[in-house]
Amino acid sequence: MTARLTPDHFRKLLSERIFILDGAMGTMIQQHRLEEADYRGSEFANWPCDVKGNNDLLVLTQPDLIADIHRQYLLAGADIVETNSFNATTIAMADYQMEGLSARINREAAALARKVCDEVTKLEPHKPRFVAGVLGPTNRTASISPDVNDPGFRNVSFDELVAAYTESTRALIDGGADIIMLETIFDTLNAKAAAFAVLQVFDEVGFKLPVMISGTITDASGRTLSGQTTEAFYHSLAHVEPVCFGLNCALGPDLLRPYVETLSGVSEAYVSVHPNAGLPNEFGEYDLGATEMASEISDWARQGFLNIVGGCCGTTPEHIKAIFDAVKDAPPRQPKAPSHSFHLAGLEAFSLEW
Repeated sequence: MTARLTPDHFRKLLSERIFILDGAMGTMIQQHRLEEADYRGSEFANWPCDVKGNNDLLVLTQPDLIADIHRQYLLAGADIVETNSFNATTIAMADYQMEGLSARINREAAALARKVCDEVTKLEPHKPRFVAGVLGPTNRTASISPDVNDPGFRNVSFDELVAAYTESTRALIDGGADIIMLETIFDTLNAKAAAFAVLQVFDEVGFKLPVMISGTITDASGRTLSGQTTEAFYHSLAHVEPVCFGLNCALGPDLLRPYVETLSGVSEAYVSVHPNAGLPNEFGEYDLGATEMASEISDWARQGFLNIVGGCCGTTPEHIKAIFDAVKDAPPRQPKAPSHSFHLAGLEAFSLEW
C-alpha cells in the first residue's frame, strides 16, 4: 500500500495552490437515465423492494459507469474526487433494506475511486490525485423532531449515528481513501456524531487522515437547517481540527458568496467550497452554465477566499474544467492565524477577545 496522506502533508499542498474538487455525481448519473434493472444488476435482480435511485449501489452493479464519471472529473482538472458513498450509511441504506451492504458499498466506492485516481496520476505524475471518502448527513436529524406534534421526539440517537458512521469510516479507509469528508451537513449534532466516530476510528487504526468538514446553508436566512449561522457552525466543530472547513450545496455561487466570505474570515483551517449550479428551476434542473459559474468563483479566488473549490448539484466536468481554468493562477487563501480567543456557539456565535 502506498503511504497514507497525512494532515500535515495535505496542509502543505493546500498552502501552495488552490485545489480542485470534483462536481456532482448524481447529476452525471441522471444523464444515463438508468432504470430499475440497471440499478439491480444481476446480483440484486430479486431484491424484495425497489432500488432505483440508490446511486451508491451502482459501485456494485455499474462500477464502470461510476469509474468513468470519476475519470471525467479528474481529466477536467480535479485534484480530489469524492467517493460515491453519500447515502451509504446503515441509516440511509435502510430505505432500500440494504443496511447489511453499507460497509461493502463504502469499501468498494473508495477502492473504485482509488483505482481511477491512481490511473490518472500515472498519466500526470506531477499532479497526484486524491480520494475523499464521503460521509453524508444521513436522512435523519438528531436535533429536530420529524413530528410537529411532538417536538421532543427523535427518530435517531447520537449513539446510532456514531455506530453508522464508524462502520462507514472503517470501510472507506480500508478501500483506500486519502481524506475523510463530512459533507452537506445540515445538523451540527449529526456532524458531531460523525466526527466522534472518525476520531475513534483513527485511534483504532493508529493513524490520522486529513478531515474535511462541509456544511450547508439552506436558504437566504444564512443558517443551517438546525438553525446555526456560518460562524456558529464553524466554532461548533473547530475542535475536530479539520484540515479544511467549507460550505456546499443548497445555493448557487451568487447567494453563497457572503457566507463563504464569513467563513474565510473566521476559519483557522483551510476553506473549501462547492456550490450548486444555481438554484433549481421548475423542472428540478440547474441552469447556471460553466462559464457563468466559473466567473463568479474566479472572483472568490481573487478575493482570497479559497483553498479547495468544486461543484455540487447540477455541475458537470464542463463546470469543473471552467473552474480549474478560472482559478489556476490565483494564490491560495492563507488560514487565519490562531487567535486563542474564547468561542462559544449556539445558534449564534459568541467570541470573547482579550
